[in-house]
Amino acid sequence: MSSDKFIIPVGTQVVIATEVRTSVGEVLHPSGSVGVIVKAPTDSTHSYRVRFPDGFEAPFRSDELTIRKHYQQEVAIGTGSEHETTLYDCVIYRCVVGSRAYGLEQHASDIDRRGIYVPPAELQWSLFGVPEQLESEENQECYWELRKFIVLALKANPNVLECLYTPLVEIVTPLSEELLQQRDMFLSKLVYQTYNGYVFSQFRKLEQDIRNQGSIKWKHAMHLIRLLLSGIKVLKEGFVPVRVEEHRDRLLAIRNGKTPWDEVNLWRLQLHKEFDAAYAETRLPDRPDYENANTFLVKARRKQL
Repeated sequence: MSSDKFIIPVGTQVVIATEVRTSVGEVLHPSGSVGVIVKAPTDSTHSYRVRFPDGFEAPFRSDELTIRKHYQQEVAIGTGSEHETTLYDCVIYRCVVGSRAYGLEQHASDIDRRGIYVPPAELQWSLFGVPEQLESEENQECYWELRKFIVLALKANPNVLECLYTPLVEIVTPLSEELLQQRDMFLSKLVYQTYNGYVFSQFRKLEQDIRNQGSIKWKHAMHLIRLLLSGIKVLKEGFVPVRVEEHRDRLLAIRNGKTPWDEVNLWRLQLHKEFDAAYAETRLPDRPDYENANTFLVKARRKQL
């Protein structure tokens, strides 16, 4: 499996995909021979130089080489790439998240789609297996395999919980509709630890960026504040608020770098206090409903038989 996205380092063992012949047509090294890279190009448009065990060297393009370890894996179980397109056909839930779902979109905002896919049982049981998530950077899409999605939701992962509460839903099947009807089983006091802990650690990194670089990623700062606002409401009201229009102007001022850092940090500290108070008074359970989540997953698996 060659790659045009990175340069294979010198010293890496590779398998050649084309045979090496002499000037009179005699095969010196057949396709599948192993060599080691002794010279790497500065970019993927130029050739590598490969040395074979007998000391012979020859140039090869990146698409004529496969890293030996990758080659062994592909021979052992196959690449499984032929299934990737099929898996996108297994999407049972697709929604829009991000700025457009939050009500914070601007003219150039992307459309970020997330969702769930459920693979056929035969493929899931096979040697190929299935990936925990499907991603398309070009289309700004990401779909989690159902079990992975449920595990993340039980851990109060904000990105996953927002998928269950966004008002912008594009695909929903009876199975995913059943999941949506039980989405409150994922809400618990873990929201406090997950949201609060993440924001706290990320603000420390932002403070380091200010000290080391004199600037920060203001969009990231805005979303951290938004996350605190969301977490507080989850604990108080028992649902995940996705749209934040009432805070739109203030949040966009942060995103556009128009709010001084000290003011942003002061708001953050105030929200941490509100979060603490909401945690002390919340009626959410200590833990999510693992039993019902597991029952749903097993039921979904049986439907794939």
